[in-house]
Amino acid sequence: METLLYILDQCVNGLQLGSVYALIALGYTMVYGVLRLINFAHGDVFMVGAFTGYFLLAKTKIPLFLVFFITMLVTSILGYSIEKIAYKPLRNAPRISLLITAVGVSLFLEYFLSLKQMFGPDYIAFPRPFEVKAYNLKIVSITNVQVTIFFTTFLSLVALYILVYKTKYGRAMRAISEDREVASIMGIDVDRIISFTFVVGASLAGIGGILYGIAYPQINVFMGIMPGIKSFIAAVLGGIGAIHGAVLGGLVIGVSEVFVSAFISSTLRDAFIFLILIFVLLIRPNGFFGRIVEKV
Repeated sequence: METLLYILDQCVNGLQLGSVYALIALGYTMVYGVLRLINFAHGDVFMVGAFTGYFLLAKTKIPLFLVFFITMLVTSILGYSIEKIAYKPLRNAPRISLLITAVGVSLFLEYFLSLKQMFGPDYIAFPRPFEVKAYNLKIVSITNVQVTIFFTTFLSLVALYILVYKTKYGRAMRAISEDREVASIMGIDVDRIISFTFVVGASLAGIGGILYGIAYPQINVFMGIMPGIKSFIAAVLGGIGAIHGAVLGGLVIGVSEVFVSAFISSTLRDAFIFLILIFVLLIRPNGFFGRIVEKV
């Protein structure tokens, strides 16, 4: 019985981590859907979201929902700026140019923000906006941090579903993901929709940054590297370009990582995630729900 309860607790912990991965993976898969670009700078947008949340929580007394709102605004401006400055001039360039630019943007953000005049390279403690409390539900225990993460992720996914499937902008995003040229002929402003997609993806990454800081309260400017890579793997696992696939992939990666840490070894958790990526690319390169992954 104790073993079963321990497994259930680890499931909850895995879903907590997987929820953050899912929010980040959505940015990867949405940008890939409209631009066929793997935006490696997306993990750093997630990092900027965490630091924005840190400064708002540490320096102000504003309510938590305003922290989320301002952070989404900051990261969306960052995502919009990255698209306009770094990617739009290369819209018609070979795909490898965009990929190299994405890596360059990622490295620039990390090392520029690691300057002592900026955020600095050291870990800093992320202030939790409330005291952590645990609730024993007999078969499983859950904390108010996990409730906050699950609730915020659920609201974000519902809002994204409404945006993508019930609005004019969402229909335009789906049309561009099907065929950009035909969408342009049909009168869709492709540049505006691509920028809008970056804004939405960056906003979700900002939410993920705050939730990650609340759950694992230590942040630094390089914190976006591994979560970014694992979220990209989650997007590939679910089928890059498929929104529901990114969510499922994120949850699978999060639960897998926690289970490997709990039952095998925490030092093997990253290796196991990369093993999943290799397995998926060998057996089912289009993931659970996606199209065939193009070479980049």
